[in-house]
Amino acid sequence: MELKVMLKDEKEVQEFVQAASVCPEAIDLKSGAIYLDAKSLLGVMSMGMKREMRVLCSKYDPTFVQAVRKFAVA
Repeated sequence: MELKVMLKDEKEVQEFVQAASVCPEAIDLKSGAIYLDAKSLLGVMSMGMKREMRVLCSKYDPTFVQAVRKFAVA
C-alpha cells in the first residue's frame, strides 16, 4: 500500500506516529532518497513538516488508512 501525505505541524506528526504505532505491519515514510520508520516520532520529526512524503506499508490496513487519510494529498 502506498499513500502520499503531508504533515503540517507537531500535533499532526504525533497523531500520525500514534496511528502507525498501533499497526502491526512495518510502515515506512519516504521522501526523496530517504526512508525512515513511520513509528519513530524522532525520525518523522527529523524528516520535517510541510513536505510531501510517501507512506509505504507491506499490507493494506483499513484502520491505519482511515486514521491517516486526513493527511493525504493528491
